[in-house]
Amino acid sequence: MCCRYCLEKDLPELKDMFDAAARSALAERFTDTHGRPFMTHGEIRPTDIVPVIAPDSGGAKKVFPMQWGFLAKDNKRTLFNARVETAATKPAFRDAWKSHRCIIPASYYFEWEHFTSPDGTVKTGDKYAIQPAGYTVTWLCGLYRIEDGYPVFVVLTKEPTVELKRIHDRMPLILPGDKINEWITPSSIPEEVIPYALNDMIIEKAD
Repeated sequence: MCCRYCLEKDLPELKDMFDAAARSALAERFTDTHGRPFMTHGEIRPTDIVPVIAPDSGGAKKVFPMQWGFLAKDNKRTLFNARVETAATKPAFRDAWKSHRCIIPASYYFEWEHFTSPDGTVKTGDKYAIQPAGYTVTWLCGLYRIEDGYPVFVVLTKEPTVELKRIHDRMPLILPGDKINEWITPSSIPEEVIPYALNDMIIEKAD
């Protein structure tokens, strides 16, 4: 967790920012060098190139195309999530934790039920679509860094709520929209923003 999420097409509060990011030189460079489209809607998977909110050089909130996943030591893009409890100290994440925090907009995220079968093996069950109650946009918290001249990101996860724990042992860190600027500001203290994380989730079975 988190390994899939969905962006619905033409979300009113995001459309203008997404359109600007799609026209950017960075989006064009991603397509030219990676041979991958910049995805502004649909089901999003690790390694996809998607809209991510981070500060620009002047400190203003802006949407940038970024690829999902940090490269691990074996030079394979295998780090898609970071635990919020240890991100400040893990070598792969601690620099980004200090000053390179981002927000990944989603309509909702997907999770698959995990359960232990009678023979003791862990198996995957039903797929669920999950989003905060009362929100049309799910603001996933993440970290980003630059690799070979391109921005990449991971999604932060935390302990699940009691209700979500029956599905999976982790959930993404999700903030209300009015905390986005505080989260992405390099000089802010992330530990002071985390207590505002949303926990009241709507959980529905997905196709």
